[in-house]
Amino acid sequence: MTRTEKKDLAALGREIANLREQLERQEKLSSLGMLSAGIAHEIRNPLNFVINFSTLSGNLLEEYRAMAEKATGGGDMREDMEDILATLEENQRKIAEHGRHALDIINGILLYSRGKDDACQPTDTALLTREYVRLSYHAMRANCKGFNASIREDYETGLPPVNLNPQDYIRAVLNVMNNAWYAVWKKSQEHPGGYRPAVAVRLHRADGRLVLAVEDNGTGMDRETQEKVYDVFYTTKPAGHGTGLGMAIVKDIVENKHHGRVAFTSVPGEGTCFTLSFPLSL
Repeated sequence: MTRTEKKDLAALGREIANLREQLERQEKLSSLGMLSAGIAHEIRNPLNFVINFSTLSGNLLEEYRAMAEKATGGGDMREDMEDILATLEENQRKIAEHGRHALDIINGILLYSRGKDDACQPTDTALLTREYVRLSYHAMRANCKGFNASIREDYETGLPPVNLNPQDYIRAVLNVMNNAWYAVWKKSQEHPGGYRPAVAVRLHRADGRLVLAVEDNGTGMDRETQEKVYDVFYTTKPAGHGTGLGMAIVKDIVENKHHGRVAFTSVPGEGTCFTLSFPLSL
């Protein structure tokens, strides 16, 4: 190989690397765009709790203040005051709980959008999985009007923190969940009567690995799709529903970046199960 050919080959390698970065950035923006409606729904609920319970607590405090001015001893008046105090304490607990929920959502989005590509750290995978399963579901409902599905979640108790890149883990969860929701939504359009869309999520330990299994009862994949599911730009979704990058990126995240494994089983017309496994220690 001549020096000129080597230079051309190196330039081509850099161009491919730059193109890969652009494609991954496009996939991330696509996921964020789809999540935006789900994020709005999830944040609105806890903030409504915060506002409503704050207002109620303010009213109770005014009532309590008026009663305190009249209270001179025990009896019914004292019992009423104690009831109000107990209610206020419960309201404050709910305000704190839902305020933390809203903060967790915001922190998760910041983590997803700003995380460093190569930064691994001890990660609470159950917490992240639970949060993004919920967000992906609300995003699907916001983007596909009338969509509903049952979710069965099973998170092993006592899972230890796993040393991985939380941003990458979130991306993998979102891509697999988005495919599952789309599969059951598509089947619900084809079989409007008698079909009940369902997705099961299980996170557990097995053979020294953290295993995430996402199983749906949707359309399943035909043989061609199963053979090409990890190919870049291959998609069975219409324009606007997929970039053709999702599962290729999942495979790269799990197998190349985290030395894990991605596997699936699928039966056309019955459903698909994707399994992502990560070493418990890297």
